[in-house]
Amino acid sequence: MEGGHEAGEARQAALVALGGALRAEGYTFTTVTPETHRRVNARSGVPEARSLREVFGWSRPFRRGVLSPGMQSLLEQAGALADCGDGTLRSRVRFSTLGSGLYVHSAWPTSQKDAVFFGPDTYRFCALLQRVPGTFRRVVDLGCGSGAGGLSVARRSDEVVLADLNPEALVFSRVNARLNGAQGVQVAHSDLLQGVSGAFDLIVANPPYLADTDGRTYRDGGGTHGTELSVRIVREGVERLSQGGTLVLYTGAPVVEGEDLLRTALERQWRSAPLTDVSYEELDPDVFGEELEKPPYAGVERIALVALTARRAYGK
Repeated sequence: MEGGHEAGEARQAALVALGGALRAEGYTFTTVTPETHRRVNARSGVPEARSLREVFGWSRPFRRGVLSPGMQSLLEQAGALADCGDGTLRSRVRFSTLGSGLYVHSAWPTSQKDAVFFGPDTYRFCALLQRVPGTFRRVVDLGCGSGAGGLSVARRSDEVVLADLNPEALVFSRVNARLNGAQGVQVAHSDLLQGVSGAFDLIVANPPYLADTDGRTYRDGGGTHGTELSVRIVREGVERLSQGGTLVLYTGAPVVEGEDLLRTALERQWRSAPLTDVSYEELDPDVFGEELEKPPYAGVERIALVALTARRAYGK
């Protein structure tokens, strides 16, 4: 057990050092959707990686000599250097920038069941959290993935708990907290709130919200259309909100014959819960259109991005 802990610490230290080296080189990369990534990399004439952005952003194969010996050594120490078998190598991790932050996560394509995703949803989620006013004593980010959401409010918080069921997400969350100098951060292996204790004055979540036939942790929200986890977050989160505390849910909603099925399910909860100032906003009317071709979405006309924010009423 001790050897495994030491190996895990060495892996995390290598990723932190690698991120620091990239930052020193002025590295920046905005991560796109998987489909955009696929299309860009599939263009004719797209070469093997020749730059840091192509290695650590576009996840392209590269040959020895493209990275400095120091960076390649750190990638090896992190267990994140793959041999493609054709004379090229590939990084198993990506690094993305968001504002002044730098975040490590899984390389493209994110096909592994324990892959840790970072992309346009992350940018929108963090932007949503920046619009939530105030400072916070205790914050929890449920299904935290890379930890970007919780870390985006860390400077306004005394304590931030990054919670996830996926051990790989917890590794990246620890690295990203260190890489971005966040203080008061705890990482917890937890099925939503089951593995953490106490009340919180800010509960945030950007959960998986698709019905993923491959069962990938970061995509599959459970239930017929992927909404089960989002419903659980509201139901269980209300019970752990401090009086006056805020719940923020950024997720996807299947729409069938004009009805937002998630809103219908959540309305039943918030009307009977001790919540006030409830806001349910459609942020984008149509995302992941390719999913509509798959069996779970037969009859679904679109998938919308939505945000629910609500406060727990005082005295209740």
